[in-house]
Parts: sequence; C-alpha cells; structure tokens
Amino acid sequence: MEIHELIIEMKLLERRLTLYEEKYGVLSEDFYTALMSGELARYDTYDETRADFSRWKGIYETWLRRKEAYTKHIGQRKLSETLRVQPAY
Repeated sequence: MEIHELIIEMKLLERRLTLYEEKYGVLSEDFYTALMSGELARYDTYDETRADFSRWKGIYETWLRRKEAYTKHIGQRKLSETLRVQPAY
C-alpha cells in the first residue's frame, strides 16, 4: 500500500473512531487500554455495548496497523521524496 493510500485510509478510520469517542466520551487510545486490561468486562452483558466495543476495537487495531505501516514507510525515505506536490485528483 502506498503512503498516500495509508493516509487516506487512516483518515477514514479516524472518522469512524470519532463517532465512538463522541458516543462514549473517551478517546480510542484510552478505551483500548481499558478494554485490553479487562477493565470494561462488566459491559459484556449488554448487547449494544459489546457489539460497539467489538467494532471500535477492530477499527482501532486497523488504525494502529496503518499507523505502523505509515511510520515504517516515512522512515525509509526522505520526506522530500515522499511529499506529493500535485493533488492526485
């Protein structure tokens, strides 16, 4: 995946994450940390939150993978070689 494609996908994922952050009142990073530590286990009994949390976790993990790929790509080249001067559209 090209670096500009990673950025586009990350921004789309961020928009989806924002919906959950606004709904539940916490940032995705804090939600993910609490979920992975088991702090949110009591919400497993509620179907809506369990489904939301599952989707939110998946979107955030996908964002993390894209961020990692972006960081790897950007670290392998000079920024001046990566920078797109002309819009792609």
